[in-house]
Amino acid sequence: MTPQRQLAQPLSSPADLAAGQLLTSETAERMAEEFASAARLAARSIAAATGPTTGPRPEALRARLDAVDLRTPLGSTAAALEEATELYLRDAVYFHHPRYAAHLNCPVALPAIAAEALVTTVNTSMDTWDQSAGATLIEQRLIDWAAGLAGLGPEADGVFTSGGTASNLQAMLLARNSAVAGATGSLPERLAGLRIYASADSHFSISTSASLLGLGAEAVVAIECDELHRMDVSALRHALEKDRAAGLRAMAIVATAGTTDFGSIDPLGAIGSLAAEHGAWFHVDAAYGCGLLASARHRGMLTGIEAADSVTVDFHKSFFQPIGSSAILVRNRAALALVSHHAEYLNPAAEAGRTPNQVDKSLATTRRFDALKLWVTLRALGTEAIGQMFDSVMDLAAAAASMVHAHPELELAAEVQLSTVVFRYVPPGPEPATDTATEPLANAIRTALYDSGAAMVAATTIDGVRHLKLTLLNPNTTPGDIAGILDAVVSHGRAICQMRTGMAAA
Repeated sequence: MTPQRQLAQPLSSPADLAAGQLLTSETAERMAEEFASAARLAARSIAAATGPTTGPRPEALRARLDAVDLRTPLGSTAAALEEATELYLRDAVYFHHPRYAAHLNCPVALPAIAAEALVTTVNTSMDTWDQSAGATLIEQRLIDWAAGLAGLGPEADGVFTSGGTASNLQAMLLARNSAVAGATGSLPERLAGLRIYASADSHFSISTSASLLGLGAEAVVAIECDELHRMDVSALRHALEKDRAAGLRAMAIVATAGTTDFGSIDPLGAIGSLAAEHGAWFHVDAAYGCGLLASARHRGMLTGIEAADSVTVDFHKSFFQPIGSSAILVRNRAALALVSHHAEYLNPAAEAGRTPNQVDKSLATTRRFDALKLWVTLRALGTEAIGQMFDSVMDLAAAAASMVHAHPELELAAEVQLSTVVFRYVPPGPEPATDTATEPLANAIRTALYDSGAAMVAATTIDGVRHLKLTLLNPNTTPGDIAGILDAVVSHGRAICQMRTGMAAA
């Protein structure tokens, strides 16, 4: 009887279930077969995708999922994967498709996909040395490598996290604990009057972090931006001086190296100098712009990052890694002691320093070995190749901006800086009147694109006006693909305006 037929038979006891379903030396060969089956299904779905989406609606997918009886197993992995193909793969959003230009999602490097099979199979947890051994040293070596790219110096350290939001939260926790160290009174008393300064275009996770850390979102001071959506250094200086005169204290200054909408890079050198002058923790959120660290052509855009007390990097954006793969880097490894906790069953204080324990640096306890996929990618391709791929999407964005600028019905919102292009469709005649019940034109165009399945773009609001946005992180996307997306935007824009004009006339 084949393993497949054995698996399909009813299992008579928990022991039978464990013997047939858990990974052991006896089931290792079947594991390889089932991995291969899953990989083939994914490969076929990716190869067959004619667009980035099928344009599914929640109600249609929900009905299919609600029809599944989770109490009745299908009896085999093959059957379950076949069902998953219908419920998931058929209507998945495919970031690899050259006309996907919506969010900061990248196609992933093939070596990283292969590495994920190892990580999932072994199921290493990055808590302590006795759970991770070589994985600990691989992660640490990559932290040293990334800190070296950022120029943070010989005392730098860090740890992998699940994403930029988690990295920013840990950075703000370090800044908070550093600011209140040595002070007396309860924590709420010690937090009174602390302020975080970030640009008006900074990531929402900074305000979220302030709320989670007991400071309140109102502790974040939004600094106005210049015409390129970079933090205005003069406005920052004024806010710092005003607050200091009022008895408030600068806990942290956050500079963004690659804002979500415009890819803007705040003036890192000048902001770092102000942070030092005011005794504030200097954090650089380079979740998006970290790919510049690997670029021989554009590395200079991050000059000043070397002075940061902490840096957020998202490898699952501009290093083309699978989700999730982020890290927080710190210039002084001693700062990570501010988040260390010791548990007798895990990393007792009496044994501190005997072995390297990553849990001593992390807000998480159980944590995947997400460093391996980056390690395998670098060993297969090299840092230079990663940098060149990021360079290519920057070049693509510049070409897209030129196309927008040249089209009489498209209007560019700002100069392109990394790989996002913010623009809007402007009808040749007067735009049809809208009311509160009418969807903004940009939203309607975006929805029409999604429904067609031909392309996906994002949308954002600039000065109260909805705009469209191309977010380009696919080195395989061509100028021809961009021209096709823009042609579709114009076509849908014209059709929507014509329909609304007709409705208004009626």
